Amino acid sequence: MTDDNGAAPPKLYVYAIVPAGDYTPKVNGIDGSQVHLIGNPEGPRAVVHTHTGGPYDGPDDDVKRWILQHSEVVEDGWQGAGSVLPVSFNVIVRPDTESGATSTAQLERWLEESNGALSARLGELHGTSELRVEISLDRSAFVEANDEVRRIKVDMEDRPAGVRRLLEKRLEKTEKELADREADDLYPSLRARIAEQCLGIEEYRTPPREAGQTPILMASCLVTEPGIQNLGAELTSIQNEQPAVSIRFLGPWPPYSFADMSDAFAGMSGQDQPSSAT
Repeated sequence: MTDDNGAAPPKLYVYAIVPAGDYTPKVNGIDGSQVHLIGNPEGPRAVVHTHTGGPYDGPDDDVKRWILQHSEVVEDGWQGAGSVLPVSFNVIVRPDTESGATSTAQLERWLEESNGALSARLGELHGTSELRVEISLDRSAFVEANDEVRRIKVDMEDRPAGVRRLLEKRLEKTEKELADREADDLYPSLRARIAEQCLGIEEYRTPPREAGQTPILMASCLVTEPGIQNLGAELTSIQNEQPAVSIRFLGPWPPYSFADMSDAFAGMSGQDQPSSAT
């Protein structure tokens, strides 16, 4: 499909959905692309740039840069419009070859048809942020005063090298089992305390960042502005009560984990497939 000049009609690369209002993008998009809004000013609008190529694909360093630039546009919408539904990297709307509808017409029709659901979710997320909480147990700090561990260490003293190696393996296994059990015991109460400070909580799994750490809870938390301080205070209390616990508190960010748009464009004809690099 080409225009009268033989060129392919432009596509639209989509960054996010924002609510009605006087928001105007203040940053450029991927590789300096000019960002603009598509949609009825009285309803949800899409933050886009005009795109003539295919999905972004290339070396890892390029993909990381593009994702960062994509995220900067999402964050600008979050800060400027008060609410945002982030769209995944590499969602590109193209013209419909069967109907002849332009990419703009395609996107405007989808926004109109989805107005109710998009407006409701944008309203729910207004004034919210996402925080990430990672709580783990420092294995060595936890087992340091454990009687069973102490006995094994005493037993290792003045033993031949071969025996000591066997006892070291036994000690390592014992420490891991004890830490795993403690992490399992701590999880329900810590999760409840964190959840009480959040509008929503989504758990995820990730390997421990440092050796000797046993994960207890890895979660994304949806909070309002006052909730940031409240959650921070609760984490401080947990740290004071549990010295062997290690806590990472990250954010705030746009509510990526609570505004899933991965399937939102599935029914729209004329969408380029995302890059496998994402």
